[in-house]
Amino acid sequence: MDKSSALDYINQMFPTEASLSGVEPLMQKIHSEIRRVDAGILAAVRQQSNSGTKAKEDLAAATRAVEELMYKIREIKTKAEQSETMVQEICRDIKKLDFAKKHITTTITALHRLTMLVSAVEQLQVMASKRQYKEAAAQLEAVNQLCSHFEAYRDIPKITELREKFKNIKQILKSHVFSDFSSLGTGKETEETNLLQQLSDACLVVDALEPSVREELVNNFCSRELTSYEQIFEGAELAKLDKTERRYAWIKRRMRTNEEIWQIFPPSWHVPYLLCIQFCKKTRKQLEGILDNLQEKPDVGTLLLALQRTLEFEDELAEKFGGDSRNNEIGQDIEEIGRPESNRQNVSDIRKKYERKLAANQESSTEEKDGNKESSVPGAGFNFRRIISSCFEPHLQVYVELEEKTLMENLDKLVQEETWDIEEGSQNNVLNSCIQLFLIIKRSLKRCSALTKSQTLLNLFKVFQKVLKAYATKLFIRLPKGGTGLVAAATGMDGQIKTSDRDERVICYIVNSAEYCHKTSGELAESVSKIIDSQLADGVDMSEVQDEFSAVITKALVTLVLGLETKFDAEMAAMTRVPWGSLESVGDQSEYVNGINTILTSSIPVLGSLLSPIYFQFFLDKLASSLGPRFYANIFKCKHISETGAQQMLLDTQAVKTILLDIPTLGRQTATAASYTKFVSREMSKAEALLKVILSPIDSVADTYRALLPEGTPMEFQRILELKGLKKADQQSILDDFNKHAPPTTQPSIAPAVVPAAPPAPPPSVVTNSASIGFIASREDVLTRAAALGRGAATTGFKRFLALTEAAKDRKDGPFRKLFNT
Repeated sequence: MDKSSALDYINQMFPTEASLSGVEPLMQKIHSEIRRVDAGILAAVRQQSNSGTKAKEDLAAATRAVEELMYKIREIKTKAEQSETMVQEICRDIKKLDFAKKHITTTITALHRLTMLVSAVEQLQVMASKRQYKEAAAQLEAVNQLCSHFEAYRDIPKITELREKFKNIKQILKSHVFSDFSSLGTGKETEETNLLQQLSDACLVVDALEPSVREELVNNFCSRELTSYEQIFEGAELAKLDKTERRYAWIKRRMRTNEEIWQIFPPSWHVPYLLCIQFCKKTRKQLEGILDNLQEKPDVGTLLLALQRTLEFEDELAEKFGGDSRNNEIGQDIEEIGRPESNRQNVSDIRKKYERKLAANQESSTEEKDGNKESSVPGAGFNFRRIISSCFEPHLQVYVELEEKTLMENLDKLVQEETWDIEEGSQNNVLNSCIQLFLIIKRSLKRCSALTKSQTLLNLFKVFQKVLKAYATKLFIRLPKGGTGLVAAATGMDGQIKTSDRDERVICYIVNSAEYCHKTSGELAESVSKIIDSQLADGVDMSEVQDEFSAVITKALVTLVLGLETKFDAEMAAMTRVPWGSLESVGDQSEYVNGINTILTSSIPVLGSLLSPIYFQFFLDKLASSLGPRFYANIFKCKHISETGAQQMLLDTQAVKTILLDIPTLGRQTATAASYTKFVSREMSKAEALLKVILSPIDSVADTYRALLPEGTPMEFQRILELKGLKKADQQSILDDFNKHAPPTTQPSIAPAVVPAAPPAPPPSVVTNSASIGFIASREDVLTRAAALGRGAATTGFKRFLALTEAAKDRKDGPFRKLFNT
């Protein structure tokens, strides 16, 4: 232990002087413990020394034991080799006998099989010569199995001779079978009663021969069956497009008449299936020649009838020999185009539809598994659909042209018969011509999708695009023409738009119809992309058509705003005719304000009930962006505005603002109120600021103008001085001082066409450096100046102005708020 621990231990053992008497016994105890430990260490050292010597002895003994073990292993190995040699010597003769027995057994078996093969070949030769097909079929199987055992002996002359003989016999059987089958279909089967049975047995022989024999036989039979077909329908009498239906009647009659005769063929041969494939290929080739050799465009009715009969025949073949049909699903997809959400399939209908589809798929897969139990169909996976009808595809342009002509005629008729009104009880407020047009397009699409789903369908889709663009143009033309005001100038429209209440309703109907067309045309493109061939689906796009209808919607809403602008012309003119310079007191809102309110209360409820929320919001934004700047510019058109007149006009401005803010409520679409309220407040605040500048005293008018209208121009400021009634001489000094402190500007007009979103805050120098520009320094000074503004005016007018001023102070941003905080 360390020094401090030793001291602590001693102090603990001897805490007092009396305890020192125990030191001697403790020392003796410690010395005896030391001696005991030393003795233990010495014993351990001696033991370790003895252990090292013993370990060396043990290691040497282990080494000697290993050497002895290795010697014994080598000795055992040598004895084992000697024993093996002895056993081999003993068994040498026995091994030779075993190999001899094995070879003798193999030889006996081969000779026995050779005897059987020779006998079987001779019997097969007799059966072949006597046309004993049933017995020959079984014998063929036996000979084939026996020949397989002699594959290793192909070079032996006897085996080569037998194989060659067997090959000749098979060739003889093949020639006999083909010769007998050549009489099938010639009428001999009715004369010779056992011929059908003999041919049925011959089929067994064909199955026992190579697969190529069966294929050759079936092809020869099908070609012989269709020889008369080619001769009949290549003649001048029936080689015509209008005789197409008779082709399919011929093959169906042929298959029905010879059904009993063809039962001699095993079902696994699928002879009717292969016969129909060859018939379809020959028919397609002949129809291609007929269509290509036409001297002029084919008659549409004849062409479509031939195509329709061809499709029906292909459907029959696909149903008979396996195939799927999508026509019902296609029809359901087309019917969904343009249907309102409330009338569409509910969840249970959709579930039932897909349950039926799943059941049909499971049934078809079960039938397919059952069919696979038989031998595979030659040409498995052959699709009968469009095998013949696809040859009509390059010649269907006349059909597309007829559809286009019909659609255009129907469009003109619908527009001519359009009343531009909606029946009572209608829910979507869409024009009847719009709904009827899409019904006609759906019928056209249904007709075409039943005929083809290739390039012709894509060409017809392009016709739909053309027709819908034409309808968008007709809607565009129906809108009232002309226009005036700021929005009209920005859009390049000239003249005035005078709209009656009926015109406003018609414009709303056009907006709703264009929206319906925009949505339904997208659904139309989606349905066509599902129906059409996958490699053509990328060409199905309605974006250009939808852009056309979007343009119609925008133009219609702008026209609606311009129509209301025109109605405001008389009220704006009445505002400028009010003698603002000679008013003696401030009263209720002026008559022109009542006129604006009357116009809006008569139009807005109707528009709100007809337009959707998103388009009503767009209309409100356009109206506010038009009426706000126009009202601002109209103030400058007044001749002279006194303090009382400015107070009255400020009251009118607040009333107009209130009227505009109530528009969403009038339209019963309060969802648009939040953003619209902010927009109107921003637009009308500029007019209020202008009137407060007019109300300000002469000595601070420049400072107030810069604070409230920081984007104002010197020309505007000069016009304000004229409105206040200052003479030219008095204006010059104020203008010089204004121009000295005003930042450079390039705005030439009094009223900008577009009001900024929010006036920017004044630069810091405007707020802080009050000494240089004579800014208002305290609230008392503001009240004093406000009292001076009411000098000579009625007490009521002064109170109204103070109320308006306090309302303006409640704004959280803008230069006017900073004015009061200075």
